[in-house]
Amino acid sequence: MRGILIWFVVSVWLFALPADIQYFLNKSKLPSKDVSIYIKELGSDRVVASLNADKIRKPASVIKVVTAYGALLKMGFDYRWPTQFYTNGALHSGSLEGDLVVKGHGDPSFGSDDLPEIVEQIKQRGIHQIHGDVVIDRSYFDVGDKDSAHFDNYPYSAYNAWPDAMMFNERTSTVCITPRKKSAHKEIEDPSYKVVNRVKFVNRSCRGKYAWAGSKVDMQSPVPQLILTGELSKHCKERQVCKIVTKPYKAFYYALKEALEKEGIKITGGLKLSRVPPSAKLFYIHRSEPLEEIISKALKESNNIYARHLLLLTGAKVYGAPATVEKGRKAVINLLKSQGALRSGAFFLDNGSGLSRRSEMSARMFSEVYESAYRVLGTRWMETLSIAGKDGTIKQRYRYKPAQKRAWMKTGTLKYVKNIGGYVKDRAGNYYSVVILVNTKRGRFRAVELQDSIINWLAQSRKTPNEDSAKRASKQVDRPATIETKEASSTPKKGKKTSGNYYIQIASVTKKPDSHYLSKIEKSGFSYKVVYEKRYKVLIGGYPSRESAQKALPKIRQKFNKGAFIVTR
Repeated sequence: MRGILIWFVVSVWLFALPADIQYFLNKSKLPSKDVSIYIKELGSDRVVASLNADKIRKPASVIKVVTAYGALLKMGFDYRWPTQFYTNGALHSGSLEGDLVVKGHGDPSFGSDDLPEIVEQIKQRGIHQIHGDVVIDRSYFDVGDKDSAHFDNYPYSAYNAWPDAMMFNERTSTVCITPRKKSAHKEIEDPSYKVVNRVKFVNRSCRGKYAWAGSKVDMQSPVPQLILTGELSKHCKERQVCKIVTKPYKAFYYALKEALEKEGIKITGGLKLSRVPPSAKLFYIHRSEPLEEIISKALKESNNIYARHLLLLTGAKVYGAPATVEKGRKAVINLLKSQGALRSGAFFLDNGSGLSRRSEMSARMFSEVYESAYRVLGTRWMETLSIAGKDGTIKQRYRYKPAQKRAWMKTGTLKYVKNIGGYVKDRAGNYYSVVILVNTKRGRFRAVELQDSIINWLAQSRKTPNEDSAKRASKQVDRPATIETKEASSTPKKGKKTSGNYYIQIASVTKKPDSHYLSKIEKSGFSYKVVYEKRYKVLIGGYPSRESAQKALPKIRQKFNKGAFIVTR
């Protein structure tokens, strides 16, 4: 009896994993409880592999696909983020006797490269000098006035940037270090922060610890300071240090003022924060690149501030300004549910970027999102993800591997978290949604090895993955030869009479199930059969329709295996 119990526990652990994937999992030496795998063929009900598919895990940046899909459902690929420019005063002989007013709507891509076009529009308006202030309206977002998310011990690194309706250069300030001149200067003249250069320039080779300067940010000073430290070889080329130091609206004001003055347009006033006055007149709307490009950067480069702003924008578009995180969460969830995604359990989106340990989601839920997004948005959506061996976070990871240009993925990494999810196209032209979530303390490198083995294995398949050639599998992804598929018993044993092509799989094991276990199924009134496909699979059924199998599933899960699932034969 004890042997039967042990066999049953093992069967629960192994269920629904093809022999190849089980081999990769064993080879990785990761505990199976730390791994969730869900692979499903798009456009069909066929699940290729499932392990801990409903276990809630920390998704890290893979959650960005949820945010991005919600934004596209509401705004579409071609939406462009506006930044509005007004005059509030009379224009006489080229002199604006009043204020230049700017309203930000949270364009996360807004930055220095946009200034020439803005300056040109101001010149075309006939403005040659401004006798007033630059008034900035940041009211479109209601997110507080923090600088950093303070997620980890590097609060002033770019990935920690806090959202702002008047975003500029992604909230980062850039300082350029010129070793041969032993100097450092701001890329944009911005008096709202100071640079303190404590770098020691040494006559060493530009490598190792002498290849980069250190830095730290002091926000407690009356004027924030970016302090450069360490030893840097004087033989190095120019180095840039990018940190969160000042407010984005201040950086924008000083950059705009400098750009205008270069064109001979002087501003006599200063910077003010206020809503757009009713008397102000709109004269120009600067628009971002299409949302498709912004989402591509958010997903391919895993840009946190882009993802945060997408969540906020979606909330404002659905529920009205000002944008809040709560509105964004609610809007994205409802939009995805309207398309049949997010059906498989509870989850938490948090800030939409993945820079969170509060976000939670299962592999099956991610698969629902990927399948829904592909059905609704097609390959245009897929192309916003990182393309294996070509761009984004997996540009190098799959180069010269079977998955190169055959996988479209979003990665996610935190301490003890290494995840990946997206699409894989096999050699026969079939597409699959693939989600592999690993939350472990046993080493992220093991997770990467497991994920890459599975994705490459699937990408090089030319048939149904669990029927693929053993020779090709062992050559491409380093696994032993598999055994040819054959059926040990082609007809259900006695029990409750059923007939049809739908079955419920309750076990998949290497050793043939013993008679005691099978008699338990029989005594419970169920018809079953055992088939041998690289391992022994125990199937209850068959049922004439998916609906009838679905109806029987809860009872079978309760009696035999809570991870049981429906298959067709």
